[in-house]
Amino acid sequence: SARAGVAFVALRGERGRYVAVPACEHVFVWDTRKGEKVLILKGLKQQVSCLCPSPDGLHLAVGYEDGAIHVFSLLSGESTITFNGHRAAVTALQYDHLGGRLVSGSKDTEVIVWDVINESGLYRLRGHKDVITQVLFLKEKNLLVTCAKDTLVKWWDLDTQHCFKTLVGHRAEVWGMALLSKEKRLITGSADSELRVWDLTYIQEVKDPDEPESKKSKGSSSPGTEENNEEDETLEVDEHPEERIVKCSKVGSIMREGRDRVVTLGTDRMGKFLACHGTDAVLEVFSVLSEEEIQKKLEKKLKKARKKAKQNSEEEPERSVELSLQEEIQCVTNLKASSKIKSFDLILSPKGELKMVLLLQNNIIELYNLDLSAQVPQAVRVSRITIGGHRSDVRTLAFSSDNIAILSAAAESVKIWNRSTLQCIRTMECEYALCSLFVPGDRQVIIGTKTGKLQLYDLASGSLIETLDAHDGAVWSIALSPDQHGFVTGGADKCVKFWEFELVKDESSVQKRLSMKHVRILQLDEDVLCVRYSPNQKLLAVSLLDCTVKVFYVDTLKFFLSLYGHKLPVLCMDICYDGTLIATGSADRNVKIWGLDFGDCHRSLFAHDDSVMYLQFVPKSHLFFTAGKDSKIKQWDADKFEHIQTLEGHHQEVWCLALSPNGDYLVSASHDKSLRLWERTREPLILEEEREMQREAEYEESVAKEEQPVVAGERQGETGLAGKKTIETIKAAERIMEAIELYREETAKLKEHNAICKAAGKEVPFPVNPILRAYGNITPSAYVLEVFKKVKSSELEESLLVLPFSYVPDLLRLFNEYIQQGSDVELLCRALLFLLKIHFGQITSNQMLVTVIENLKKTTISRVSEARDVLGFNMAGLQFLKREIEAKEEVTFFADATERFEEKKRKRKKKEKMVLAVL
Repeated sequence: SARAGVAFVALRGERGRYVAVPACEHVFVWDTRKGEKVLILKGLKQQVSCLCPSPDGLHLAVGYEDGAIHVFSLLSGESTITFNGHRAAVTALQYDHLGGRLVSGSKDTEVIVWDVINESGLYRLRGHKDVITQVLFLKEKNLLVTCAKDTLVKWWDLDTQHCFKTLVGHRAEVWGMALLSKEKRLITGSADSELRVWDLTYIQEVKDPDEPESKKSKGSSSPGTEENNEEDETLEVDEHPEERIVKCSKVGSIMREGRDRVVTLGTDRMGKFLACHGTDAVLEVFSVLSEEEIQKKLEKKLKKARKKAKQNSEEEPERSVELSLQEEIQCVTNLKASSKIKSFDLILSPKGELKMVLLLQNNIIELYNLDLSAQVPQAVRVSRITIGGHRSDVRTLAFSSDNIAILSAAAESVKIWNRSTLQCIRTMECEYALCSLFVPGDRQVIIGTKTGKLQLYDLASGSLIETLDAHDGAVWSIALSPDQHGFVTGGADKCVKFWEFELVKDESSVQKRLSMKHVRILQLDEDVLCVRYSPNQKLLAVSLLDCTVKVFYVDTLKFFLSLYGHKLPVLCMDICYDGTLIATGSADRNVKIWGLDFGDCHRSLFAHDDSVMYLQFVPKSHLFFTAGKDSKIKQWDADKFEHIQTLEGHHQEVWCLALSPNGDYLVSASHDKSLRLWERTREPLILEEEREMQREAEYEESVAKEEQPVVAGERQGETGLAGKKTIETIKAAERIMEAIELYREETAKLKEHNAICKAAGKEVPFPVNPILRAYGNITPSAYVLEVFKKVKSSELEESLLVLPFSYVPDLLRLFNEYIQQGSDVELLCRALLFLLKIHFGQITSNQMLVTVIENLKKTTISRVSEARDVLGFNMAGLQFLKREIEAKEEVTFFADATERFEEKKRKRKKKEKMVLAVL
């Protein structure tokens, strides 16, 4: 899918060979050398909107359309962590240089920082007014830079979680940015052909805040930069607190060749190369000089200037020599891809080659190599992956009579797929295809095109046998006659044509080959959109542009019935196996079921939220499937007029579908570039259960859309909690509540039991709760801890937020007990501090909880310091081991070096002896 980016991933210890690409709700990892799919990272329902590999190369963070983020392990292919915080699609993802934190930006204009190790959200940053386009961590400082479509670039101090600086030098949306030259330069790409370059100066904290120490700016900012500085160059620290951290001054601009907006702007991991592209097919690659290279260039320039000055007998030009921005960031090459570029990724290989992978708009991945040692570097295409799909939307589908082969045809090619292996077995070039069928025997296929041609292909050789000019306009529909001797076509030239198969002698070979012969024509008053035979071949139904369906007798072509009632043209129809019913689907979003005996409308069903694009009956039944522009496929019962089930999977308009002749398989094609295969299971479908599941799904959706719970005393400012209320967090809170209730009941029962035992003066057996027995006869308090530990780390805060306060006192007492035992100190402290923060007022005003809090204070402090000591000891031990290993390696390294030196000495002596001998 072209919506999210493409990224190089490290797999099996190799970088620059495997690329991850989004594919609807999944992520595919392709081997660019072999052109094979090596890994599928399976998503759920939502489309992938963003990708970001972790710095260690072991994980891939994937953002989705609904705002969820899944972190996948590239070793197992499983989703290890899930983050839910955004309310709209994730548009930007970035790891920090250690891979411990992940920052995400979204269409909901908010930025969230996540803790990957603890699997939880840290905080939410608000400030932008439009879609976030890029987010970047700074390595050295704890700072974050974000840019958005609101034309602003914001700098955030993550220690205090506030925005301390906003760059306002852009006239339009900021589409991308990158940090260069060891984070001393920022480059931004906007809606014009300029890449704006900003110099960053990091200013140390002032030691004595009482002294208004003046700081001289690095160079007066030009008025065009619109920096938020004062007119004068001297800046008081107290007046401009943001100037303590970082100072941005615009240096100039680099001009791109593309005139349109920047779509993607990025660098390789080392920051040596910068690349960008617009909405066209050209990728512009720039090289960024390092400090040493700049120094060398300056020295060269100075030498030249001195020489010139000597010749002209002028003074020494010490200060006037400077490198221009164009000399520091040079254009290396402009790479032209075979189609529009949607995104790219760069990687610098150890050999010194720059590898570039491009994801193109027409469903192709291309890999280029750039040899940097050449005098004029030229990008060479190394490989491209195309076999896995069509270049454009599939407009027609057909099943072979043995249910094994599937035909799909688009604007440029016909592909034949094996249903069981899902592999493409034939690809044949064609014109813009609109309809298709397998010729009886499944050895040939016929395609009807937009230009009015019929194309006959042989599957064994994959070649075009014959092309006929069938209609003067598009061939909208084709239908095989039930006796299988011929077929009928309907076109935009207001004609229905009848064809028969015949064998003709081929001049090139002795054998006869199949051909098509035109036998009859039926002229009508309107464009023909769809044609269908009745199973007994007595009637022919024709859908016209005037919103009616006309039924004719096949033998005499006399008019029989007119079915009118649709408000917009009928785009699709089908006749059931016994010829009693005809179902029509229209652009007015309705499906009408008619009797073919009198042409009466049995029922009109509101089927989809947009045009009904395709309709087909299940063989040997009165059930039928419809496909709509609302991305859904629905199954209906034509006898009871009931909606049976909805097949959800496609993300955009469904253009067509095909049912296998045995009715066990359904294949559908959509504008989301995917073909989906559905299989009929043997499991009975109970309508009441389906409705119940539908209602549950609607309830869960409504819960997610509810207002987020408010924390007492929390100001709705720049920052907020990272998580969001979902059905999972509510379920987790309910589980905690149930566990506490069970704990209350069991402790009450135990007290009662002890009292009975005391009164009886002997031990009476105590009945164990079945739930506790299932957990291995644990105590009620231990059961609460088990339930608590099972809450996902990323959902913990949100679950505690919706937990009613009546359960909190019990939870605090239990926490005290657990922490005293020393179990899960870290998790419990995190939950405890969060509870204290959100229920501060109620806890402090409750007399009953004073002793509990006092006890918690003692136990937590002692246990946390114990845990800290253990960690400190372990860290020291690991560092000691590391030093030992390094020392051993150094010894071996020196020994190795001495050996090499001795060998070189021997070789030199040998060489000298040989030279002497020759002399």
